[in-house]
Amino acid sequence: MAEQHDMFDDIIEISKGVDALKNPFGGITDALLGTVDESKPHWNPADYKERPRVNCIPCLACKSEKSSCHACMDVCPVNAIEIEDGAIDVLDSCRKCGLCVAACPTEAFVSPRLQPKKVYDAVARAATAHETAYVTCTRALKRIPRENEVLVACVGDVTRETWFSILTDFPNVSVYLPLDICANCRNACGEEMLGEAIGEAEEWAGRGMGLEVEPRDLKCNKRREYERKEFMDKIVRQTGLTVSKLTPATAAVASVTQRIREHSSRVSALEKTLNSACGVTTQKRRRILTQGRQLMLSTLQQHPELAENVRVQFPEFDHDRCTMCGACVEACPTFACDLLNGGKLAIEPTYCIGCGLCAEVCSDHALKMVERDGSELVVPDPEAERKAKLAAEAKAEYAEAKAEVKQRLGRALDQIEKLAD
Repeated sequence: MAEQHDMFDDIIEISKGVDALKNPFGGITDALLGTVDESKPHWNPADYKERPRVNCIPCLACKSEKSSCHACMDVCPVNAIEIEDGAIDVLDSCRKCGLCVAACPTEAFVSPRLQPKKVYDAVARAATAHETAYVTCTRALKRIPRENEVLVACVGDVTRETWFSILTDFPNVSVYLPLDICANCRNACGEEMLGEAIGEAEEWAGRGMGLEVEPRDLKCNKRREYERKEFMDKIVRQTGLTVSKLTPATAAVASVTQRIREHSSRVSALEKTLNSACGVTTQKRRRILTQGRQLMLSTLQQHPELAENVRVQFPEFDHDRCTMCGACVEACPTFACDLLNGGKLAIEPTYCIGCGLCAEVCSDHALKMVERDGSELVVPDPEAERKAKLAAEAKAEYAEAKAEVKQRLGRALDQIEKLAD
């Protein structure tokens, strides 16, 4: 049911009209005189691209010659990546498309702009404040993005874990990709990577991603409750008056910053829980939790019912074949593998990214990669469990007190009836 238009909506519309009348001919004058306002941002696709940084330590190909991983080189459209003698070299011919960042399973390629948490936060800002948020690329948009448009160098730059978190938390997000826009693009793998990442994320989330192909279908409408809150905050700043009591619905709306802060707090609490529970191996090595895995785990923690949809690769251990040589432990980029004192190999699923390097370096063939669901990735939330326990105890106490009051009332009524007789 549509929300009823009220007095505050009328005031907001009038305010917009007044703002437009303050300088009605500004844009026309600039166009006729050919003047350029240097204070305003100008469209430059290069502003949304950056050369990736490289960390050779977690790189699978750098860690072992037995690794079959060359994902970064396979997706690079200009063959600008070379791996030799345990080192990665990004050549000057790099197009800064970012596909290597999304393709690397261990996050050995780093782009500050494309960090999973940063992409998630950008989408969260747009989706929380607007009716629809769009994720698109520089080639598709060809202009300065509006507030609800998240721009990346290539549509293939967003990982499946990031899409999964976005799909689960924000149903009002769509991809904008005009038909055949990728046909002549030099980032040949971008559209294919987008399709694979979103397809897998849709299966995990049990929800489809929206798609827009026409520029005219891109809308930039703020959500009604957010626009009201923004307007009221403006009045408070300008007048010092507190008007939230007049609009309880507005006061209840969480700001964009609050929502992002809450998500960041959940991720931090999750990492802290894992660190205290299993964050260090028996060899005193601190396990590494990638940003993509952080997003996936925090989403599954909030929505454990989706775990059965998630398909991940884990190594399966054959004790009879293992000679306890420790090659798998040395090779694991996140230290998810661990040799226990009892002569047994343990694998921590929350840290395992399914890269398969442990199985590749095992000369005894004691490890093989198998597909499982994400049930082992659901991390219990101690704080949520504590609150649930307190709520259950409070409910039980209330029921007990209610029964006692009812019992006392019954006895009092019995006494009154006896006196009346």
